[in-house]
Amino acid sequence: MNSVERLKVFFNSIKGKILTLFLVAFLVACGLTALNVWTLAAVSERLHLSERYDDLFNAILEARRYEKNLLIYGGAESLREGLLYLDQAEAAVDSLGDDLANLAGPKVLAAFQKTLAQYREDLSSLEGAGDVAKDNARSTGKLLVGMAEQLSRTKRDRINKTIFEVSLLPFAYLGVFLVFMAILVKVIAQSLLKPLGMIGQITARVAKGDFSPVDGGGQHIVEISGLLDALNRMAMELTANQEDLLQARKIAAIGTLTAGIAHEINNPLNNIVLSAETLLETHADNLDEDGQEAARDILSQAERAGEIVRNLLDFSRTEKAKFSPLSPDVVVKSSLALLKNQILISGLTMNVDVPHGLDKVAGNLRHLQQVFLNLLQNAVQATPAGGRIDVSGRDASDFICFIVRDSGKGIDPKNLSHIFEPFFTTKEVGKGTGLGLAVTYSIIKRHGGRIEVESEPGQGTAFYVFLPKAAKAPGAPLQESAGAADGEAGHDL
Repeated sequence: MNSVERLKVFFNSIKGKILTLFLVAFLVACGLTALNVWTLAAVSERLHLSERYDDLFNAILEARRYEKNLLIYGGAESLREGLLYLDQAEAAVDSLGDDLANLAGPKVLAAFQKTLAQYREDLSSLEGAGDVAKDNARSTGKLLVGMAEQLSRTKRDRINKTIFEVSLLPFAYLGVFLVFMAILVKVIAQSLLKPLGMIGQITARVAKGDFSPVDGGGQHIVEISGLLDALNRMAMELTANQEDLLQARKIAAIGTLTAGIAHEINNPLNNIVLSAETLLETHADNLDEDGQEAARDILSQAERAGEIVRNLLDFSRTEKAKFSPLSPDVVVKSSLALLKNQILISGLTMNVDVPHGLDKVAGNLRHLQQVFLNLLQNAVQATPAGGRIDVSGRDASDFICFIVRDSGKGIDPKNLSHIFEPFFTTKEVGKGTGLGLAVTYSIIKRHGGRIEVESEPGQGTAFYVFLPKAAKAPGAPLQESAGAADGEAGHDL
């Protein structure tokens, strides 16, 4: 994942959204603070300039006061003082030149400077002048005072406007805070509260036994989408585990029942077998051919019934067998050896691909032989002559996966969910007990593994047997023997 993708994931997370929101709010606050500082500095500067405008106005007023003294009393002292205040006014105009141009415009500034120069000229020529000159001086002075007063008033208005704008900044802060809080509430509501409410509904639904997948509703928040994915995985695991639990409970209940029945039936069967054998051994000469055939038929059917009883006892057996590390190829090859003749007679092609280097599995060889005998016998019976059976093995994380695949007729989809149930069979009466796959399922569960099936009518069937790997402890014994051929075969679907 490159840096751009990491940033995208970060900004799509709750942490990223909140951090971004706070960062934007911080930058806006910094901007408003800088604006406030700049505005206060501008107000301070304008107040200082306003004082200089007042100094300009006061200097012109003082010059006019000495103008009146000069007109009434005369004297060089009044003229000198008046000109001195005009010098101060001209100095103020020079220092305020740029601000005056911005405030009133270049034309007004030029007119004011011209009027100020004209007033100096008129004031300088007042002593001993006639009435016309005096009237001109009064008019020019009055005009100059009006212009200075207008400039000072305009400056004050500008300052008052700036102060008003500064007074609005607290409301701007309040507005930014309200907008920030609204966005924060929206982010929390959409990114936290709404998904948490949805998760609450999901957990309530799961508590009622509904493990259907969760629709995230287009959630793009990293944490929430990750949590919903985890809930979906949990729901899938719960569904699988619940099915396994129901199957295990069903098998346990039936196993308890069949164990008692099998023990009760076993004794009469033994007596029937013993009686049939005694009849053939001691009274064979007194029996005709039909009688001997009937006795042999009794013996054959009693032995078949005894095999079913043994299957029932094996199905209901709950004691924990002794496990040891087993090589996967040894387990498969020893199982095939027990079924070799039946495979040859069936005219099928057998392909075995179980690498010798696979990790060992923890199990009981006789029980695992029974598992593969049941699966292989079902495959042989389901595959017509000329067909193919493949047995393979591969590594699957903490398990070794064995695959038994045939090219037979397949299993009807409506029967797939029932094939591991005890006594369920699709074969004709007398040709199947319905215990083979139930026993297989029970043995694999006792080994801590699982079995899965894939099948399509006319396309064959594949059974996947997952067995846990043995603990890799130094010096762990490995059972390599291909014996233990006493495992019962013929447990069919």
